[in-house]
Amino acid sequence: MSHFAIIAGITGGIGSELARRLHAAGWRVGGFARSAEKLAALEAELPGILATTADATDHTAVEAAIADLSTRAGGAPDAYVHCVGSILLKSAHLTSMDEWRRTLALNLDSAFYGLRAAVGPMQARGSGSIVLLSSVAAGTGLPSHEAIAAAKAGIEGLVRAAAASYASRNVRINAVAPGLVDTPLAAGLLGNPQARAFSEKMHPLGRVGTPANIASAIAYLLSPEADWVTGQVWHIDGGMGSVRPRPKA
Repeated sequence: MSHFAIIAGITGGIGSELARRLHAAGWRVGGFARSAEKLAALEAELPGILATTADATDHTAVEAAIADLSTRAGGAPDAYVHCVGSILLKSAHLTSMDEWRRTLALNLDSAFYGLRAAVGPMQARGSGSIVLLSSVAAGTGLPSHEAIAAAKAGIEGLVRAAAASYASRNVRINAVAPGLVDTPLAAGLLGNPQARAFSEKMHPLGRVGTPANIASAIAYLLSPEADWVTGQVWHIDGGMGSVRPRPKA
């Protein structure tokens, strides 16, 4: 019997790449996103996937989406991956209260809602894997990242606490923390050659990430090969968070 994964934000750059990877590996794949049009396009590309629309910042909608997808798949998910988020690059004094609350809602609140809805059925069954998305900004002081850094740091705390809560039920909970990844979400930061060159120089490996870089790490964390990994934050960031290379001459 194939494994079943639910991906929140399945139509995004990382979510859709993960869906393709798991689908090709024989997983049953389901997911939700806000855009019915984008979901329909992904369903046409990946026959057999399960999809439904939902606003990830609405906890009742998230609960309903996960319940609906699980019913249609015939049981609780083996894996839940939360690929919902945003990018806000503003210093604190320039960030409005609406922007602050929206950043927390899209990143931290939504992750908690997804984890809360998925982990109950998993612990009842006695197995499961959950992966949330953090950011290099959560552990590295980057200018103009106050709101997003706070939200993603909250996700890392959530991962560690939840991993401790559910380890006895064999539910593994981890996170990946990317650097800047070339997705539609980052288009505003990579939209011209100068901006892209600047972003590339911030990463010691000299390039921004691809969705495949992140999806491959997530796929491993969901796999049986990672069945002894929980409570971890994996930095997939081109060295940005921990490496200081020699300056170029």
